This record gives sequence, C-alpha cells and structure tokens, in this order.
Amino acid sequence: MLTLTSRTLRVALCLLLACAAAHAASPRAAARAQTRPAKVPAPLARSRQLIVVTTPGWNSVQGTLRRFERAGAGGEWKQAGESFPVVVGRAGLGRGEGVVSMPEGFNLNKGTEGGPVKKEGDGRAPAGVFRLGPAFGFDGSDEAGWVRLPYKPLTPATECVDDTASSHYNRIVERGKVGAIDWNSSERMRSVEGYRWGLVVLHNSPPVAGRGSCIFLHVWQGPDRGTAGCTAMEQTHLEALLRWLDPRKRPLLVQLPEEEYARLRAGWRLPSTAGGK
Repeated sequence: MLTLTSRTLRVALCLLLACAAAHAASPRAAARAQTRPAKVPAPLARSRQLIVVTTPGWNSVQGTLRRFERAGAGGEWKQAGESFPVVVGRAGLGRGEGVVSMPEGFNLNKGTEGGPVKKEGDGRAPAGVFRLGPAFGFDGSDEAGWVRLPYKPLTPATECVDDTASSHYNRIVERGKVGAIDWNSSERMRSVEGYRWGLVVLHNSPPVAGRGSCIFLHVWQGPDRGTAGCTAMEQTHLEALLRWLDPRKRPLLVQLPEEEYARLRAGWRLPSTAGGK
C-alpha cells in the first residue's frame, strides 16, 4: 500500500497547479497573438495616395479603378472621386514583382497549383503593390506642365526594351543615346496611340529577365480589349488620374483580384472598396 507524506502531497499539488496555470495561459497567449495587429508593410504605411485596381478573378480582363487618399500616414483612407472601369491583361492578372512581399498562399488559384505568376509574354498584368515611375506622353514638357509626376515626352527614338537577353531589358531608352543596341525586340512608344498618355508601373524593378517588362497605365482601345500586360482606361479618366497624383504623397498602385484584396485588406490596412461608387 502506497503511503503519501504531507510533503509529497504538497509537491504533487504544486505541480498540478503549475500545469493548470500553463494550460490556461496557453489559449490566452494564442488569442493575444491572433488579435495583435499585423505590421503594415512600410511602403503602404508611408503612402498617402493609393490607386486600387480590383478584378473579379485572376483570369478576368475587366476591372475597376478607385483612388484613395489620406491626410497622413496611419490616417483613414477616403475615396477621391468616382470609380471607373479599366481593362488589364488579355489573360488577366499574375503575381508580379513589387515593393511588398506577398504572404504565403497569396497567389493560390483554384484548380492551378501555385497560381499564376507574371512572366514575359503571358498576357497578364502584374498583381501586387507597386511604386510608380514617370508619366509620359506625346505632348512636350511645357504642354504637360499640369502633370506633377516626373514627365517624359516620347520621341520617335523612345523604346521600351522587352528582349530578355538585353542589358536594357524592362527599361525605357532613347535609341540614339545608348551604347550598344543589344536588343531585337522593343516597343517604339511614340507610334503606339494608347501611349498618348501613360504612367510607368515599377514592376520587376530592378529587372529580372523573363519576369515581365514595359508595364504601364495607358489609354485603352476599348472596354473589351485586354492588353499585353498593362492596365488601360479611357483617356479622360487617365488624364484625371495624372492630375490627381502627387509624388510628395508617395502614391502606390495596389492591383489584385477581389478575393485576394479582401483577404489582405485588414492586415495591410487597405481601404474598403465596399459601397464605393
């Protein structure tokens, strides 16, 4: 027969109480971890202007563009003006290379293991969060003085290089002002009517060969005509967008399928698109 001394009982009781306390604390710690606010990626935390483009799904061509602004970092986002329709790549969207790393599982697409990833020539516009480069257009610098972003007038010699073997891949160059012309494929931008006005999206910058090139916001050919990988809209809407953008407010492009936007919105403190016109 086992006989327990008072000391043994006290030790056993202490162990039981310690285990109980640890068991009770564990769910509380887990709950605190789940409710602790996620850290907003720095580029998003600093931005005071967002261009938000959402599409119904990864393979959708039509989407909606909304503009948002706030008084200061950490402030409440408010929609600026009304939303308007855009088109993206003729094959939809694919995960791009921007300024924010996407969470694990970000690009999972139903029925496609790993989901679509933006590649050169795939007809997809990049999904993600992107800084903006210079605006460009057919007008000279004086005529485009109303654009507050840095502005590049297009000339007959302006080309965007999409040759993955070139040292100038995914860069806009003036053909006569570079050393060796080492590309066999490029866009002669002044001859593209849709580039009457445009804005560079800094996808895949600095460039990695094959991850996609020459991504812009530009004038569309129509509401049913997808692009080679850009995001396009009516000229009047693009002009209004260019007038609104202010480089001092660190504007960004957020471009995602609706389901992914909804999933990332709370953690990244993105504005709500529900109910906005």
